[in-house]
Amino acid sequence: MKDIIKLSDHFTYRRLIRFTLPSIAMMIFTSIYGVVDGIFVSNYVGETSFASLNLIMPYIMIFSAIGLMFGTGGSALVAMTLGMGDHDKANDIFSLIIYTLMGIGAVFTVLGIILAKPAAVLLGADEKMIPYCVEYARVCFLGSVPFTLQYAFQSFFITAQKPKLGLYVTVAAGMTNMLLDWLLVGVLRMGLTGAAAATVLSMLVGGVIPLFYFFRPNSSLLRLGKTRFLGKELFKAATNGASEFMSNISMSIVNMLYNSRLMKYAGQSGVSAYGIIMYTNFIFIGIFFGYAMGVAPIVGYHYGAKNDRELQNVFKRSLKMISIAAVIITMISVMSARIFAVIFASGNSKLLEMTTMAIRIYSVSYLFAGFNLFGSTFFTALNNGGVSALISFLRALLFQVLFVLLLPAFLGITGIWLSIVCAEICAVVVTAICLVHNRKRYRYV
Repeated sequence: MKDIIKLSDHFTYRRLIRFTLPSIAMMIFTSIYGVVDGIFVSNYVGETSFASLNLIMPYIMIFSAIGLMFGTGGSALVAMTLGMGDHDKANDIFSLIIYTLMGIGAVFTVLGIILAKPAAVLLGADEKMIPYCVEYARVCFLGSVPFTLQYAFQSFFITAQKPKLGLYVTVAAGMTNMLLDWLLVGVLRMGLTGAAAATVLSMLVGGVIPLFYFFRPNSSLLRLGKTRFLGKELFKAATNGASEFMSNISMSIVNMLYNSRLMKYAGQSGVSAYGIIMYTNFIFIGIFFGYAMGVAPIVGYHYGAKNDRELQNVFKRSLKMISIAAVIITMISVMSARIFAVIFASGNSKLLEMTTMAIRIYSVSYLFAGFNLFGSTFFTALNNGGVSALISFLRALLFQVLFVLLLPAFLGITGIWLSIVCAEICAVVVTAICLVHNRKRYRYV
C-alpha cells in the first residue's frame, strides 16, 4: 500500500508528480467531458447550434468565475492556516466559503436566466442563433449552485489531502455528462436542451457529492460544520483568488471579442473554428492549470509553516517540470491538429482546413502558457493576490485584447490566431519580472 502524501512532506519529483497527478487528471477529464457537449452538438444538431453554443458559452462561464475565485483563493488561505497549526479556524473559513457560494449561486440562477437573451444579442448572435443561445443558457443556469460548488471543491479536495477523491468525483460527473449527452442528444435528439440538461445533471454529481462527504465525519483535513462570520478572511479569500477570477472573466470577455472579430472576417465558420480551438485548448491548458492547482496547497502550507527550504525545492522542481511539459504539449498539439479538427468538422472541408491551420498556430502559445499559469497560481498560494491578479489581467485580458485588435488589420484572420501567442510571450516576461522582484520577500530561491 502506497504511503499517504501529506502537505508537510518533503517533495521529490516522484512525490510531487504523485500528489499533483490527480488534479491534473481532474482538469483534463473536466475539459474532455466539456468537449463532449460540442462533439454531440456539432455532429447531431448542426453548425448553427454549435456556433450558438460557442457564442453564448463565455456568458455562462463568467458566472463560474466566482466558484474558481473562492476555491483557489480560499484553499490557499486554508492551506496557510493549516500550516500555522490552526485547524479549527481552517474549518471555519472552509465552511463559510462554501455557504457563501451556495447563496451566490442561487442569485446567479435568477440573473443568468433573465439576462440570457440580452446577452445573446450583445454577443452578436443573429436572428437564427438567438433562440439557440437562450435555450442552452437558461437550462445551464438551473445548475448554478452546484456549478460554483464543483469549481470550489476541486481546489479544496487537494487542500484536504484528498486529491484522488476529487478526481473520482470529477470522473463520476464526467461520465454522467457523457452518458446523458449520448442519450439526450444522440438518441432522443433533444438538441441543445438535451446537451444543457446533461451538463446540469453532471454538475449535481460534481457539486452535491462533495457536500455530503465534507458534512459527514471524514478522514480529510477539512469538514463542513457550524461557522462564524469572518469578514476579513472572506475578503482575503476573494482578493487572494482575484487572479483566477480575473483570468476567468477575462477569458470570457476575450472570447466574446474573438467571436466578434471572427464574425467579421470569417462569419459563422470562424466562430465554429474558434470554438473547436477552445475545446482542444481546455485539455492542454488543463494540464498546466491542474499542476498549478495541485501544487498551490503545498506552497501555501510551507509558506505558512515558514519552511523556506521546502518552498525553494518545490519552486525549482516545478519550473523544470513545466519546461519539459511545455515542449511535449506543443509538439502533441501541432501533430494532432488535423485529428482534433476532423472530430468536430469532418463534414465541412472549409471549416476543417481553417481549424487545422488555426490549431497549429495557436499551439505555439503552450511554450509559454504553463509558466504564466504557474506564476499566477504561485503568488495566489503565497497569499499575494495583487501580483497574481496583475499577471492574470495582463495575460488573459490586456495583451490579448491589444493583439486581437491590432494584428488582424495586417494579417487578416491569421492575426487573430497569432494574438494568443504574442500575448503569452509578453505575459511570460511579466511573470519572470514578478518572480525575480519578489524572490527575497518570499525566499523561494
